[in-house]
Amino acid sequence: MKLYINFDGIMACRVILQEQLERLEIKYQLLDLGEIEISDEVPAETFAELQQTLGRYSINIVNNQKAQLIQKIKDTIVEMVYEKDKMPNTTISHYLSDKLNFSYGHLANIFSENTYTSIENFIIIQKVERAKKLIIEEELTLTEISYKLNYSSVAYLSSQFKKVTGLTPSMFKRIVDKRRKLTNN
Repeated sequence: MKLYINFDGIMACRVILQEQLERLEIKYQLLDLGEIEISDEVPAETFAELQQTLGRYSINIVNNQKAQLIQKIKDTIVEMVYEKDKMPNTTISHYLSDKLNFSYGHLANIFSENTYTSIENFIIIQKVERAKKLIIEEELTLTEISYKLNYSSVAYLSSQFKKVTGLTPSMFKRIVDKRRKLTNN
């Protein structure tokens, strides 16, 4: 038997964090995506256990400021692309610099120096992943998807999709449909 699942990675991460913090009796408050405020001093043993437990879920506590900023950039982009109505009406560079209180030039430099890719490329990859998810799960048309992801045209979405995946969105949809038919037979 095959099970097909749909999940919200952000929500799953929040639930895991809450469960583990409560299990270890750590007083906390969830702030923005990727941020938690710990109310009291946490003993070293408890902190180590928290790190180890979260590590099993590929959730890592980020300790240095550069890594924290890079994670905030990634989280902001993922939130922007995946959350409904989060795509900004302004340019993405203004959105990121306003949200993170740094100049876009500074954010772009730190990001590319440490991830070996640009913010723009990271955004494209996230948007293409979201487009794939929308094609598979919601069966939206390419026009609806391009509108939802703030693309200027279906052609622009298709061009970026093909650069990232090697397939056009239409070819991707045909493959998904064919696999669905095969598994339903």
